[in-house]
Amino acid sequence: MILPDTHTLIWYMESNSRLGREASARIERAKRRGDAAFSAISVWEVALLLSKNRLTLDVTAMQWRQSLLAAGLIEIPVDGAIAARSVSLPDFHDDPADRIIIATAQEGHQLITDDRSILDWTGALNRFPAHR
Repeated sequence: MILPDTHTLIWYMESNSRLGREASARIERAKRRGDAAFSAISVWEVALLLSKNRLTLDVTAMQWRQSLLAAGLIEIPVDGAIAARSVSLPDFHDDPADRIIIATAQEGHQLITDDRSILDWTGALNRFPAHR
């Protein structure tokens, strides 16, 4: 399963050129297979950024979530295993959204991100740079 990070989802849905061709192609191929997902925490993160005016979208967070689902992405809820694993990531910063997305990806998904702290992290994680 392909799991785009929150910023990658935003770039993908907006056809933003910051999302690289290969990363975009990976998401598209996964969508066609029914194998593209997003973490529920990404919706929380977008809602928070919108409420703090740190992100501008033409839709609400709920509408954005619906557009992800309508585009064929599968929502992965945050369950107890993800929550527990997110607090035990060795040598990783304290951002809860990043921790939950990493813990979600560790369930056998490939995370597509351009977050340098995630790309450089030495922990066990299948990841692909969003700019490629």
